[in-house]
Amino acid sequence: MKKIYKNIYSVLKINRLIVWSVVSMAFLTSAFSLWSVFDMNQKMLNSMFAVNTDGAVIPLKLTSARENLEVEAQAHLELFHNYFYGIDASNYESNLEKALWLGNSSVDNIYRQKKSEGLYNRLLQYSLVQRIKEVNTELDLSKEPFDFRTTTIFEINRGKVVDTYELITTGNLIKVDRHFPRNTHGLLITNFFENSLRKLTDENR
Repeated sequence: MKKIYKNIYSVLKINRLIVWSVVSMAFLTSAFSLWSVFDMNQKMLNSMFAVNTDGAVIPLKLTSARENLEVEAQAHLELFHNYFYGIDASNYESNLEKALWLGNSSVDNIYRQKKSEGLYNRLLQYSLVQRIKEVNTELDLSKEPFDFRTTTIFEINRGKVVDTYELITTGNLIKVDRHFPRNTHGLLITNFFENSLRKLTDENR
């Protein structure tokens, strides 16, 4: 009888060991699964994907908003100046429409002023081509709205004659909701102003 109890005790001890092993393995498996899901979620939050024109998916790594701000501001202003000033008879309407999405009424006012002065009519009449050569921007990101000062070098091709100009523009940038594809950087140009325009010669280049 004593031997029977001893055998039962041994069986129960083995069963308890098995149960504890199973419970421990289940706990460890659950903990590992939760950690894997959390880690994957963090990676997804810190990454995004873009689809290019041929349908390919491109992974893009996100950095902090502060690190990205200067890059996005520079890109926004370069894009705007290329659209607003890099125009010819074939693309000026589409380029100006894209540029107006990147700024507020201060940009629209300058557009209307140029239109009333007949700039775009001359563009069509004489088949002028304005080509951007260089866009350099100084930014102050210490507080919003962010001040900028942009120097744009562009050429006006009049057929046999090509003149080069330097345009200095200033204004502010404010953060707005991103709008794909019209305003992908989520920034808006305000208080836009054309400070100076001068023709460059071999002497002052």
